[in-house]
Amino acid sequence: MLEVWSWATTNGHKVHIAIEELQIPYKMMPVNIHAGDQFKPEFLAITPNNRVPAIVDSDGPGGKPIRVFESGAILIYLAEKHGRLIPTDPAARYACLQWLMFQMSGVGPMFGQYNHFHFTAPEQLAYPKERYANEVRRLHRVLEKRLSESEYLAGDEYSIADIATFPWLRFPANRGIDFAEFPSVKRWFDAIDSRPGVQRGFAVLGDHPRQIDLTESEREVLFGKVQFAPR
Repeated sequence: MLEVWSWATTNGHKVHIAIEELQIPYKMMPVNIHAGDQFKPEFLAITPNNRVPAIVDSDGPGGKPIRVFESGAILIYLAEKHGRLIPTDPAARYACLQWLMFQMSGVGPMFGQYNHFHFTAPEQLAYPKERYANEVRRLHRVLEKRLSESEYLAGDEYSIADIATFPWLRFPANRGIDFAEFPSVKRWFDAIDSRPGVQRGFAVLGDHPRQIDLTESEREVLFGKVQFAPR
């Protein structure tokens, strides 16, 4: 049985979508990051980085249990194990992996910093807000160029690269983005948004509250001293 330790976050949604697209039997293990569940010993035993999502597969390589953390690594593991959502052709495979890494190193961190400095930071400073707004728009231009040339990020086939990127592009208006400026991104977004597996993925744990809707205690757990205490 596959245990999915996760919460309704953008990175969590990636794995929720993948398991629904792959139709894998699984047991959901909710980790309420607003309440501090990510710091409990049983979760830290799976991922020393105390970040969701993580998985425990009782039927890992060689039939032995395996623990995997980091959403990108989880997507690769699940796709390779089940033989779907990652191309088998070597060139297409590396196209998939490079766009997955683009999400992991660019889209996720930069969109996350935009969200933090615009909605969560106690001091609303002009410099970081402008810096990350510019980077978010630049990343949309990169995606627009790619998707004007290709149906999906890895090529002709839907893959884990699309699954990883899609959740981050939801609610574009919250980042000052109008999809009318990025028609190829919109075409791609609408196609993925309509997939039944994607819709089921977002229903697994529902949606998370926006950062501007957090209580003070939740802010302290997610962004305050609690987050940085040694464990």
